[in-house]
Amino acid sequence: MTTINTTANGGMGGGKTRIAAPVDFDKDGKQVAWLKLPHSVHRSAYGHIAIPIAVIKNGSGPTLLAMSGNHGDEYEGQVATTKLIRALDQKQIRGLVIVLPAANFPAAMAGMRTSPIDDGNLNRTFPGDPDGTPTWMISHFIETELVSRADVILDLHSGGSSLLYIPSALVAVSQDSGRTRKLLELVEAFGAPVGYVNLGGGGDRTSTGAAERAGKLRVGTELGGAGMVGLDSTRIAEEGVRRVMEHMGILPKSDLTKNKPKTRVMDVGGDDYYVYAPDAGLFEPFADLGAMVKKGQPAGAVQFVDNPLREPVVATFPRDGMVLCKRVPGRVERGDCVFHLATDRM
Repeated sequence: MTTINTTANGGMGGGKTRIAAPVDFDKDGKQVAWLKLPHSVHRSAYGHIAIPIAVIKNGSGPTLLAMSGNHGDEYEGQVATTKLIRALDQKQIRGLVIVLPAANFPAAMAGMRTSPIDDGNLNRTFPGDPDGTPTWMISHFIETELVSRADVILDLHSGGSSLLYIPSALVAVSQDSGRTRKLLELVEAFGAPVGYVNLGGGGDRTSTGAAERAGKLRVGTELGGAGMVGLDSTRIAEEGVRRVMEHMGILPKSDLTKNKPKTRVMDVGGDDYYVYAPDAGLFEPFADLGAMVKKGQPAGAVQFVDNPLREPVVATFPRDGMVLCKRVPGRVERGDCVFHLATDRM
């Protein structure tokens, strides 16, 4: 059973969403509009936050919710979904595609992981609250109005400003073997170089938790990062979204699926899959993305430029594995994640 974490701002309220959606999810055609999140501030007493949304429908069939900008500094997915809205025509598809290119819109416009309005991390606020601050209102709308309509949720993330990943698709482990099989089929369909299973689960406050509560399939990604719009990672995002639509039967099979690259399927487990900075200073890494490392191997050293006579503090890898992710900024505080490992799935 998935537990719901209630907070001062964010247990799911029992009310209906206050975000107006000027689209008809049951109407055939292509609609591009802006959600209206009420936001009364000094400069705009009766204003709203306008969040773009696209609804593309052609008859009955499967439904995909493709969203990006859950974290505002993760750009590859935002570029891919923005281009998809322009390129996709209702005559090309069967079923329904809902696209939310900048889910946490204030964060996306600021290029920040969290919202500059309420400091909300959208992927830690599900199931949200219709009477909360903007981030909680957005997550409540996504869970109650969008996830509830979808068969598959594709939530495009990357490493953002502080991390860089080998482009990956990921799912959370399920106790239902049939559900896990379907999730892994979607990971394979996406076609990223790495596909991994989060053995610790996705967490009830994330979009994974929203999908699990609704009984829907959710696939996430980590597509590069480093605060950039990476050439390869953006291409992988664009092609991956289309392959998922082809896998679902929304689009007909094309050469993208027929010539799909092989995905290396891996696991990511608990705390021993992560390396954290042991002190504050400048982190000097000793391994790069894709490196195979051993337990106890030095991972990097924190150097102290303010006291060059002080010996560096060395961090070590807590287990064997492959470097899936590394920190980007050189300066660290104690507790910053500097590496993230994965192991081949047995």
